[in-house]
Amino acid sequence: MRHFGDDVSEQLEYVPESFKVIRHVRPKFACTGCDHVVEAPAPSRPIERGLAGPSLLAHVIVSKFGDHLPLFRQSDIYARQGVEISRSTLAGWVGAATDLLAPLVDAIQKHVLAGRKLHADDTPIPVLAPGNGKTKTGRLWTYVRDDRPAGEGTPPAVWFAYSEDRKGEHPRQHLKRFRGALQADAFAGFHHLYGQDIYEAGCWAHARRKFHEIHVVHASPTTTEALARIGALYAIEDEIRGKPVDVRLNIRQARAKPLLSELRTWMEKAQHRLSSKSETAGAIRYGLSRWRALTRYTDDGLLEIDNSAAERALRAVALGRKNFLFAGSDSGGQRAAAMYSLIGSAKLNGLDPELYLRTVLAQIADYPVSQIHDLLPWNLAPSLQAHSAQAA
Repeated sequence: MRHFGDDVSEQLEYVPESFKVIRHVRPKFACTGCDHVVEAPAPSRPIERGLAGPSLLAHVIVSKFGDHLPLFRQSDIYARQGVEISRSTLAGWVGAATDLLAPLVDAIQKHVLAGRKLHADDTPIPVLAPGNGKTKTGRLWTYVRDDRPAGEGTPPAVWFAYSEDRKGEHPRQHLKRFRGALQADAFAGFHHLYGQDIYEAGCWAHARRKFHEIHVVHASPTTTEALARIGALYAIEDEIRGKPVDVRLNIRQARAKPLLSELRTWMEKAQHRLSSKSETAGAIRYGLSRWRALTRYTDDGLLEIDNSAAERALRAVALGRKNFLFAGSDSGGQRAAAMYSLIGSAKLNGLDPELYLRTVLAQIADYPVSQIHDLLPWNLAPSLQAHSAQAA
């Protein structure tokens, strides 16, 4: 027989995850003359005297806050692998890791609020109320700094904050040092912020959504034309995404501004033809009443047409909320905010969040607080991306 080639086929297989115990053996020596005992110092651990190593901690955290796997389910999975770890132990690890990572979250907060444009939004999160076994509604607020669509090289990041309710005093406290444009929805709690230091940039996605929801249920010539006109504005944004600020500004002034002027004239005429009680008239009133905020993006190339950056950041919370049902306490909500900040910022910088947290947790216990910026996602990105490329 003569060999004349090969047929090659592949089959994807799964190798189950495994735990391993790392033993640190430190010999002790005693002086025969004075009985003085010497021993090598114990290696650093992420949690002092804690059992979990940095890789396990990172896996637990990302499984819960990145993959939306509650701790009790993780406990069951680990038990099937022969390792009994109670939910309370896992919760203790998450709490200790949150305290350890707090300086890093503070650094992300400062970076986010140092920009001159922010995307902001909030979402409810059920929280177990102590004593009665029922839940109350807390809030997670998200603030996103991402200027990449305007061609800026500033690293993107997201900062989450937790509050027990939705009172306007919370964003006021969060943004007391912020100066610039706040891109948000029409939530009344943001309105008192707008003044000399903070000015409002509206969200065309919210304005469009009101017409779209009506159109899905009962399409009409008015909703069809509204969606088409708004779609023309978005087509311009698709063309200029990633272009420099001055280029974006010039194109918006030349092309988007005339379309907006025509849109306003059309909306005012359509409003007179419709019953004031109709839903379509309500959608038009929403747009006209917020016209200055909605059109501000044409006067600043750094601004965006909508608040999609904040809405994308909140998707992880919405997915997790379906799985874990509620946070166990207000402190649990604060831990969630911290971890969503770290995981979200890692993703914005193109990093595997588990690899990022594993790297940070292996160093941060002994890392000087004055140099904590070295551990921010964008500062670790080059080395971690190279590591991922080699592993692939």
